[in-house]
Amino acid sequence: MLDRKTAPQFAEIKDFHLPSPEIIKLANGVPLVLFDAVQQEVLKIELVFKAGKWFEPKPGISHFTAQMLERGTSKRTSYQIAEAFDQYGCSIEINAGFDFASLSLYTLSRNISNVLPLLCEITSEPSFLESEFTLMKDVFKQSLKINNKKNSYVAGKAIRKNIFGARHPYGSSIEEPDVDNLTSEDLTAFFNSHFTLHDAYVTGAASKSGRQKLINDLSSLKGAASSDNEIKSTIEIRSFSQLIEMPDSVQSSLRLGKKTINRSHPDYPAFILLNHILGGYFGSRLMKNIREEKGLTYGIHSSINALKNDSLFLIGTDVNRENQKLAISEIKAEIIRLQENNVELGELEITKNHLLGSLQLEAANPFSIVEKIKSIRLNRLNSNFYSKLFNDITSTDAEMIKRVAQSYLDIDTLFEVSVG
Repeated sequence: MLDRKTAPQFAEIKDFHLPSPEIIKLANGVPLVLFDAVQQEVLKIELVFKAGKWFEPKPGISHFTAQMLERGTSKRTSYQIAEAFDQYGCSIEINAGFDFASLSLYTLSRNISNVLPLLCEITSEPSFLESEFTLMKDVFKQSLKINNKKNSYVAGKAIRKNIFGARHPYGSSIEEPDVDNLTSEDLTAFFNSHFTLHDAYVTGAASKSGRQKLINDLSSLKGAASSDNEIKSTIEIRSFSQLIEMPDSVQSSLRLGKKTINRSHPDYPAFILLNHILGGYFGSRLMKNIREEKGLTYGIHSSINALKNDSLFLIGTDVNRENQKLAISEIKAEIIRLQENNVELGELEITKNHLLGSLQLEAANPFSIVEKIKSIRLNRLNSNFYSKLFNDITSTDAEMIKRVAQSYLDIDTLFEVSVG
């Protein structure tokens, strides 16, 4: 009988192992990454394209091109596509990110022969009907008007614009004139030039015939060229402070941030741990100070957003308007404390264990494992990236934390945005 009065013994995890997938090179030159360690009959097929914001000739073209894929093909209307997927209990997710666009299909493995041809159809011959595009633009503009009244949304746009610049792919945002400036011909041209298959990921076990169906059908899609026209950004050291008035707002959204080091930098593991101590989880210093001791907010969080061509450090919170200056002052004070004093051993160990446990939890199921495999491949990281990250975090000491805080969190280089 299970003894519920005695807590289980603590077990220290000393390493991180990421399983290796099977990789098949398709006839079109595209790598197909297969990970079949799934007990259920669920299958996820994800197609990745180098068609994110980084490659946009016009703001918004990546988003609308991706979203229009399921809105009609040369053979079917949007209603017929939705009806066909619904018939087999499928769900589809489309995402256009900063660097890549992706299309994911969730289905039962026994239905693969019925739904895979339709998946290939919408990614190879979309119609980009003017009527569907007009409807999508109208819906987007209505949502944009609502979002532009939200302090947090405006603050998120403003901080990225200030750090990267309004014309930079990571700093630009879609506004109403950009939407009006797009045509279905623009989408067609962008689709033809950028929606060529870069990688394919399949999570779940398929039958022998289903596996062959995957190989054959995905091989029929146009593969991406091997050339890479990426531009590496440099870290600029300059500060900027912006206040955006929202007269009817009771609260203000605060954002502090800057460009920072990326995954390939040797200090990245220590910086990840430093961020966790500062504001990466509920027991962080910012939460204890700004929320628990000062009572200025319900929540505050810091994060490192590592993109393919750059990296962004951000601190975000919402406070009452009259507490803007106090909150920013206390945020900076916590950063200075990390630069001037060593983190005590107890705090360091607690934070380190929480971070390492979170990393293990992120690889607790096959779908999250494939996300990490995908991150390694798309960002051209070493295959042992996560195991090395785990070990480097484990060996990080207080002196290293202080040095990294001094090197990458100079408060005079932080951009500030207050909206409210």
